[in-house]
Amino acid sequence: MTILAVLVAAFPLSGSLAALVTPRARPAGWAALAGGTLALAGATLLAVHVLGGPPVRTLHDFVYVDGLGGFFLVTVALVIFLASLGSAAYLRVEEARGTMRPRQVRAYFVFFGLFAATMLGAVETGNLGLLFVLVEASTLASVVLVALEGRPAALAAGWKYVIISSLGITIALVGTLFVYYAATALPGTPDQHLTWAFLVRHASQLRVTSLRLGFLLAVVGYGTKVGLAPMHTWLPDAHAEAPGPASALLSGALLNVAMYAVIRFLAIADRGLGPAYGSHVLLVFGFLSALVGALFIVRRGDFKRLFAYSSVEHMGIIAIGLGFGGVLGLYGALLHTLNHAIGKALLFLSGGTVVLAYGTRRAERVTGVLATLPVTGAALLLGALAIVGSPPFGLFLSELTIVRGGLAAADPALVALLLLLLVIVFVAFMRTVAGMALGPRLAAVVTPYRGRPAQLTAALPLALSLLALLVLGLWIPGLVNSLIWQSIRVIR
Repeated sequence: MTILAVLVAAFPLSGSLAALVTPRARPAGWAALAGGTLALAGATLLAVHVLGGPPVRTLHDFVYVDGLGGFFLVTVALVIFLASLGSAAYLRVEEARGTMRPRQVRAYFVFFGLFAATMLGAVETGNLGLLFVLVEASTLASVVLVALEGRPAALAAGWKYVIISSLGITIALVGTLFVYYAATALPGTPDQHLTWAFLVRHASQLRVTSLRLGFLLAVVGYGTKVGLAPMHTWLPDAHAEAPGPASALLSGALLNVAMYAVIRFLAIADRGLGPAYGSHVLLVFGFLSALVGALFIVRRGDFKRLFAYSSVEHMGIIAIGLGFGGVLGLYGALLHTLNHAIGKALLFLSGGTVVLAYGTRRAERVTGVLATLPVTGAALLLGALAIVGSPPFGLFLSELTIVRGGLAAADPALVALLLLLLVIVFVAFMRTVAGMALGPRLAAVVTPYRGRPAQLTAALPLALSLLALLVLGLWIPGLVNSLIWQSIRVIR
């Protein structure tokens, strides 16, 4: 299983290698899809293995996969698979139109593979130092995808992303060092003092002041990558300027990787400081993020920025669930990470097709998508209903579970505030997306995908995402349910 854990992180590099050999979208896209498929299959096998036995660990826990890691590994690998499937169709259109030159196609697939590999590696390590390195490496890989199209706005978004994210990760490094210092009086080697399993086991013996400061800095630092307000300002620009499949990877996978890091530090803090401190920190950042996301979703404009602010709001909801704590709060937060990842992959992939067809990201210039592009329009409209928490989709169930967790463990006023924000987001988000999907058909707009194979390739990730959200809303598969329960036991 150790070899499989290494291979899971290496599989996405097949697309990178293919792009180095040829800068053509077709062979590089199929290689990336093969890597994404193998990564998802390997991640699923690893998750099943850790459910039935001890964690997969080797090299002094530099490779470490437990129930929590297995859950996030499957979540990230699923988004990588969906994004690689969408990339195969999207990049062929850009290549055929000449809007992406061969060197841009090559750069896309090279850094797409590197980005995916670093994220998978980040959720497969138990060493907090290596976790920092891999999260920072994911920034350096993904910034190329953000600035790929070379427009002034894309370049500005790339610079803003790398500067703010790197600053945040530096703060996370300082937090990691404080946690390391909190453990220096304990027996063991320096490597063990950065190992998550060792720190959790000895959390009650850690220096309290250093642990408190280390956790706060870790939340601020990794929270910058999560997109928690007020450190979220890079996120709308980066997600709007990246190609559609890359935006899906940023929103559906990268944010969850950073949240995984926050959860690891939360588990240490709860054991060393008690649950109140971590709960208060996460509730503050969670409600601030949900509020900021809701306020900006009310504005109409660039619909990809709308999707990005939705990510800010949903990351806030996850933080709120973690802050509520208890079995219900944690279960809802973890389930919401999976639901949001799939839902946001669906929206950004369908939104990418809309950009290709309409040539604009302005919501007011897009109308009649359902009539013009029936498959994309249906995916866009249903995806929007799913992401705002409508039944019978999975996000309704996870948000309801978080609300129940809040009623069981927190002030009812906080639950009322959360419900108010959810209502505001529902009305504002659906007003914009319904205006895009419905309305008169624009005769000049046609599907950007030529030929039945290309159309099927583009439609498949949308159909799979919708099916997954529907299943998660009606019935939680046994593997997912078991991984979430195992993750709760790891956190608590």
